Amino acid sequence: MAASKPVEPQSGSGLPRWQLALLVGTPIVLGVGAVYLWNRSRGKEKQGKRNGERKTPEGSASPVQGQHGATNPELENMSPLDRAQSAKNKGNKYFKAGKYDQAIQCYTEAISLCPKEQKGDLSTFYQNRAAAYEQQMKWTEVIQDCSQAVELNPCYVKALFRRAKALEKLGNKKECLEDVTAVCILEVFQNQQSMLLADKVLKQLGKEKAKEKYKNREPLMPSPQFIKSYFSSFTDDIISQPLQKGEKKDEDKDKEGEASEVTGSSGYLKAKQYMEEENYDKIISECTKEIESGGRYTAEALLLRATFYLLIGNATAAQPDLDRVINMDDASVKLRANALIKRGSMYMQQQQPQLSTQDFNMAAEIDPRNADVYHHRGQLKILLDQVEEAVGDFDECIKLRPDSALAQAQKCFALYRQAYTGNNPSQVQKAMDGFEDVIRRFPKCAEGYALYAQALTDQQQFGKADEMYDKCIELEPDNATTYVHKGLLQLQWKQDLEMGLELISKAIEIDNKCDFAYETMGTIEVQRGNLDKAIDMFNKAINLAKSEMEMAHLYSLCDAAYAQTEVAKKYGLKPPTL
Repeated sequence: MAASKPVEPQSGSGLPRWQLALLVGTPIVLGVGAVYLWNRSRGKEKQGKRNGERKTPEGSASPVQGQHGATNPELENMSPLDRAQSAKNKGNKYFKAGKYDQAIQCYTEAISLCPKEQKGDLSTFYQNRAAAYEQQMKWTEVIQDCSQAVELNPCYVKALFRRAKALEKLGNKKECLEDVTAVCILEVFQNQQSMLLADKVLKQLGKEKAKEKYKNREPLMPSPQFIKSYFSSFTDDIISQPLQKGEKKDEDKDKEGEASEVTGSSGYLKAKQYMEEENYDKIISECTKEIESGGRYTAEALLLRATFYLLIGNATAAQPDLDRVINMDDASVKLRANALIKRGSMYMQQQQPQLSTQDFNMAAEIDPRNADVYHHRGQLKILLDQVEEAVGDFDECIKLRPDSALAQAQKCFALYRQAYTGNNPSQVQKAMDGFEDVIRRFPKCAEGYALYAQALTDQQQFGKADEMYDKCIELEPDNATTYVHKGLLQLQWKQDLEMGLELISKAIEIDNKCDFAYETMGTIEVQRGNLDKAIDMFNKAINLAKSEMEMAHLYSLCDAAYAQTEVAKKYGLKPPTL
């Protein structure tokens, strides 16, 4: 799909991507070894408790003789700690009966009776009172009591998690994230409840920060390699084609006596010339000249300008131009269909799949023999997990353009993904055979080798996957993304950290605007324990993000890493490092 990253298979772990920045042994980088070692180092005493709700107070709820407040001769002979425990047990009884005011009174009595040196017991009493306050939705009191409990017992999971939930209720996402990060590390990322809260808060923070940052970001032209790769995904895109006979430069037309056909002020033709020269920074301004002068190529200039607005990440400026082309009755069908494809892709990046689908369907209606429509809609269907429909679109694209190697490769990948997620070994093998056929028939299609390599990596055929990435590099030595994937393969295959980092550094050297390389480097640096460097890498990726959605994801990774630095400072908690 236009302006999107290549579709990749989902991680077999099913974990949120932010966990990569918290070091949870993602299959693509570490395998399960890190988690296994971390589990062993933390011990096995917590197993069986991971997924339970944390609503009840701690300690026995068995009633003691006598009502609260009544004189009990037995209490007079008890130690202060025993009396405190007795008050707590009464509180637990009231808590289970839903009598939270009485429970709070009992826990308060336990706190006042408990000797200060009994920190473990005292922390439990504070945490129990916080649980009662939580039932009454008194979030400030919950935070105060949980803070007392954590001060007495810094690794108190129940108190940390209860405080995290209360902080979230009060809108304090940053401190909530720090608490829930500590909980995730202490629980070895085994409790779904804390994981879901962390994921929720990270997404909220990411969206909030991305919305503000993206609104005020400076437009940034991507690398020439990215731009060429983008345009190569279209075969019926008039604006990306070389200058045609009717679009010759004016000096050429003078020789043919056609100078009157196009004046020297044609901004669109100048923009096309700059495209051929890879002088991309001047294209938007030249298209604007054509549009403002009402020139012959106004529709083409609008589409070309919109395309480059999308490439620099300015969807707000792109949409009016695309809308105008789509609604121009005198514009060619090819131009209008191309504008619909690009607007549909933009909607998908903005997480508006319904609008995206409508645009692709409209493009198919007005230009049913346009192979690009089916190719890009097929990619949309993959993202929407509608694999059968995706395959149908790729088949239609191939029918219209049998030489479309990219569509052939992506069809194989769609079939592979369907078989892999459906755990169908025979269909997986059929898809792998399909990849072999594609690279045999289209030996110069780098994308075919790249997608095949991803499938081979899933199947743990690492040596052959490495060969496929080498083929990609041979065909497209300036494709930074391939170096990143090959670097990740070295980590998964050989646990060769040095080689992996060398390849990803090479990617940045080739294309210093490759956000994927910075993101991956940041993830690895987190896993190495180099959190400051990781945050720097994530921030570089954020500044290069091509959509608000990508930026939100990167902020989630960055915030996860930053939260880990705070947890390390406060509690000395660190996951294992490479």
